[in-house]
Amino acid sequence: MPNAENWQGDVLRDLRGGAQPPAQGQAGPQQQPAAGPAGQAPAPGAAAPAPGHPQAHQAPDPGGHAPAQAPAYGYPQQGPGAAAPAPAGPRGGLPPQAQPYPQAQAQPQAPAAGQGQRARTPDSKPAVDRQLSGAGRKPRHGEPFTARALRAVRRTVSSSAAREVAEATRAAELLQQPVTTGRQIAVTSIRGGAGKSTVAALLGTTYAHYRQDPVLFVEADPALGSLPIRLGAESLRWTTGDVADIVEPQMSLLDITGYLVQLRDNAWLLPGSQGQIGAMLDTPSYERAMVALRRYFGVTVVDCETLPAEVARVALSASQARVLATPATLDGVSSTYAVLQWMQGLPPHMLASTSVVITEQAPHCGVDLADAVRTLEAAGPSVHVLPYDRHLADGGHIRTELLAHSTRQTAARLAADVFQLSQKRH
Repeated sequence: MPNAENWQGDVLRDLRGGAQPPAQGQAGPQQQPAAGPAGQAPAPGAAAPAPGHPQAHQAPDPGGHAPAQAPAYGYPQQGPGAAAPAPAGPRGGLPPQAQPYPQAQAQPQAPAAGQGQRARTPDSKPAVDRQLSGAGRKPRHGEPFTARALRAVRRTVSSSAAREVAEATRAAELLQQPVTTGRQIAVTSIRGGAGKSTVAALLGTTYAHYRQDPVLFVEADPALGSLPIRLGAESLRWTTGDVADIVEPQMSLLDITGYLVQLRDNAWLLPGSQGQIGAMLDTPSYERAMVALRRYFGVTVVDCETLPAEVARVALSASQARVLATPATLDGVSSTYAVLQWMQGLPPHMLASTSVVITEQAPHCGVDLADAVRTLEAAGPSVHVLPYDRHLADGGHIRTELLAHSTRQTAARLAADVFQLSQKRH
């Protein structure tokens, strides 16, 4: 039975085509049914109880026990009788490739005249130019076959498998913690090519796999950002600048998703541009878009411009947690260390809720990683090393089942660490 405090969960079920029909004999507004699986009739939408109805506040237990407390933030959460979070499997980390939801989202309506909204609907454009669609070669696995075979043998003759499952379970428990308000996580870097879009894609994909509430990717980098390509988006239409002039507080989640790109699991993307040079995103537009969107999503991952861009500084200050991506090079680590020293002059919570990711973009980096980690950690933040991964190095759509084992583990640990930072009161 739908719950007025869990209206977003009802909308998500409608989007998936799994809405439950209303109880027999109850009258309610008719909703447009979502498309169901092939060969089956679509299920009618579930009518929500009236605001004054008792079921809008509590649902009786079928066994006659006391009504269950409404979950925080309007989403179902784990309770005493709920099953323990399932581990990600012996390999740990990110999930295998999943199929996207059916495209059942509502089509955006034309903006009403006199409301200060855009009167023209932008044309949909492919994320990758059709002339270049065949340029990418077949995706490679993140690690060679010999490395995978050797690891399988080691797991067979040692107790590493049990440790991996225990680590994956701990990460799942941290990532599935309920939130009372949406968490906003900003990812940026001091220069281009540091892997910030890759880190943002790995973070958001991990949250979308483990969490039940919807996850939003926001691309606040309109300068030919690569986040849509990394997430496997096929076409782009509405951008962050467009949505800033359209979204209004009275809109529902179903209205909002009509302007977003639907991804696999429970994730959505708002791109920063349509791959055009000269696209701009000013601070007022970014602020309007984030204020209007963040209440609909449990976690929002923002792929920012490089520092010291104005929008990036605003995104960092408005987020509950921050991630700085730096390449595993001497100049990259040195520049990031300078940024951390600058952040020491800011309010203490800024540095306390910041994590650094050193990305290896070549098999043999030019710095001592252990020494670089110690130097950066001395400045205050937690530091993670994202190891070299052939699949990530190709620069295309990230397919989680092709990631190296170490990459999947690092992504899960990083996501859990950053999510904990976003929950703390610094």
